[in-house]
Amino acid sequence: MPHSFTLITTIAVSFGLALLMGLIAHRLKLPVLLGYLVAGVILGSNTPGFVADIELSGQLAEIGVILLMFGVGLHFSLKDLLAVRRIALPGAIVQIGVATTFGAIVAVSWGWTLAVGIVFGVALSTASTVVLLRALEQRGLLKSVNGSIAVGWLIVEDLAMVLVLVLLPPLAGWLGTNPDGSAGEASSDLLTTLLLTFGKVSLFIALMLVVGKRVFPWLLWHVASTNSNELFILSVIAVAIGIAYGSAMLFGVSFALGAFFAGMVMRESDLSHRAAQESLPLRDAFSVLFFVSVGMLFDPDVLTEQPLHVLATLGIIIVGKSLAAFLLVLAFRYPLNTALTVSASLAQIGEFSFILAALGVSLGLLPVEAQSLILAGAFISITLNPLVFRVIEPAQAWIRTRSRLARILERSDDPLAELPTTVTSSYVTSHVVIVGYGRVGGHIGEALAEQGLPLVVAEQNREIVEGLRKRGIHAVAGDAAEPAVLIQAHIARAAILVIAVPDTLRARRMIETARMLNPPIEIIVRTHNDEEAALLRRESGGAVFLGEHELALSMTRHVLTKITASK
Repeated sequence: MPHSFTLITTIAVSFGLALLMGLIAHRLKLPVLLGYLVAGVILGSNTPGFVADIELSGQLAEIGVILLMFGVGLHFSLKDLLAVRRIALPGAIVQIGVATTFGAIVAVSWGWTLAVGIVFGVALSTASTVVLLRALEQRGLLKSVNGSIAVGWLIVEDLAMVLVLVLLPPLAGWLGTNPDGSAGEASSDLLTTLLLTFGKVSLFIALMLVVGKRVFPWLLWHVASTNSNELFILSVIAVAIGIAYGSAMLFGVSFALGAFFAGMVMRESDLSHRAAQESLPLRDAFSVLFFVSVGMLFDPDVLTEQPLHVLATLGIIIVGKSLAAFLLVLAFRYPLNTALTVSASLAQIGEFSFILAALGVSLGLLPVEAQSLILAGAFISITLNPLVFRVIEPAQAWIRTRSRLARILERSDDPLAELPTTVTSSYVTSHVVIVGYGRVGGHIGEALAEQGLPLVVAEQNREIVEGLRKRGIHAVAGDAAEPAVLIQAHIARAAILVIAVPDTLRARRMIETARMLNPPIEIIVRTHNDEEAALLRRESGGAVFLGEHELALSMTRHVLTKITASK
């Protein structure tokens, strides 16, 4: 045969089987990502039947990693991270430390070295970006406070893993044996290698932030001015893959880091949303190949040969790090619902775990057995993650039935959970209560504040509450779906309740509490679709608005009209 069709065969079979397994997973109400992994297992050398070209699949997977990390960079918002930095930054770091410690302890007890245990633990500490974002989006939590904290937490984890990927190769010789089996490096050689690595990475980051931040957005705008959609998509992909390749060849950094910074500098352009949207199909396609190639490496025999090791790995992922996150969120005095949502969001592992495991094996820092356990943990945790989310409501109800435990978790002594004693009774009479101070609630609140109208804000984000109080705007921290929070906002004497969070379930609870304590209160609700709007309109008896930006203006005008009429 004059030509080899290995590439076409690998891509065709991978896509075809991934589609089939993805559809089956979707029918079973499981993440489709799990279907892609199963397709890889079927095509791998550890199962009978057709075996795809693993080496070629690995190269295709590298493109998948580049495009995945480019997408992470495109969605990375320093502003969003700063909004939840007080909980996301220390929380993610401590949680990574806890998971790493658990992993190291378990690994050492199995007879592995401490170095292997550390790498193993780090690989178990980071959640999947794809799984988390899809889970939050399906439940309408992506733009909620709980969702913002979970995403901010994940961004910190991603940044930490990018740093690990950069540092692991130069540290490999010191932590254990080199890939060629030679002894570890001396301390002086290690220091030189680390300094050289940091120097290269620093130079690369400086070039990207100083030069790339100006050049690539300009390039994107220039290509967009041609009105050619093909050239626009080509420019986005060329920048992503070109920077990733150039960063690896010239600066010795990983494809992942190069692609991440490519996305970051591209975000500076006003066309970044279009870039993300246009490149999404290609990113999704190669992401499928990435997960299929990961599945090819998994050995199903580990489930029967080492079931206790698999259970221990799964325990660290679902119980260990989730419990650490749960306690950390409560320690920062966030509501019980926030703690449960964040811990459920992190109860799985994904992309970075796969990348780190593969790198660890190639550097001689992880045995193949450890990689199989990491993959097994990912398979099972991704499968169970929807079930973990479904347990949130029953778990919350169960905890609150234990009054003593509930009092501890609800933090009744929290100074932000109630209004200051300096607030006069006249101010919290015929006032407006705004639940949620995001884009919509914030627009309404600013309009009321400008006219000197009395308002009280109920908000889950403690940083926002602290900021409002510094500006002289009265606010209480907590989940307004809980009656205690609305009681602290003096809902019984309020003229209007504005529910600016698009969460129908929580909104219904707020409406029930408000109607019970203040039957004639005017209720204004925000939602996302007509079906929910009809339901909320029947229950609230008030106005229901759909949308976001234009909705903020409409709701503001409506609130001002109502509050003026009641004066």
